[in-house]
Amino acid sequence: MATTKWTMDAAHSEIQFKVRHMVVSNVTGSFGKFNADVETDGEDITTAKVHFTADIDSISTNNEQRDNHLKSADFFDGATHPQLTFESTKIEKVDGSDYKMHGNISIRGTVKPITLNVEFGGIVNDPWGNVRAGFTVEGKLNRKDFGLNWSAITEAGHLVVSDDVRIHANAEFIKQG
Repeated sequence: MATTKWTMDAAHSEIQFKVRHMVVSNVTGSFGKFNADVETDGEDITTAKVHFTADIDSISTNNEQRDNHLKSADFFDGATHPQLTFESTKIEKVDGSDYKMHGNISIRGTVKPITLNVEFGGIVNDPWGNVRAGFTVEGKLNRKDFGLNWSAITEAGHLVVSDDVRIHANAEFIKQG
């Protein structure tokens, strides 16, 4: 079967993360610069090979001081490791429009396996003659597994920043050729 290439439409995609702060709320962050390329056999999602990158310098949590701290050696160490990457290894259909995407994520030079939940939004033809596919991707990782070890404890003994990071992405792709 012929290989089909898909490129991410960054204008209609978003990559976010959420981390518990002071136990009582969540801080949401995003990456402003990211890219993904996908290759499939025809339009069969289970054959997808996904390559994703995000620029650490593009992190935004709507707080410049916090953003600079996240980019520093305490967290992502963006000067030494300017990107995080993800490479898929296997896609499994769960049922209906739900899939599991297995792959390897690299953060701060450490590569670990991760499984992400994927909801396939479908494939449509847009008014300009493009074929588009949409996905919602969610998952969770432990930041300390990747050397993002900075921590502080409140007076009550709670972590200021949770170790668990939830990932949420909405991704739209355009079929090439």
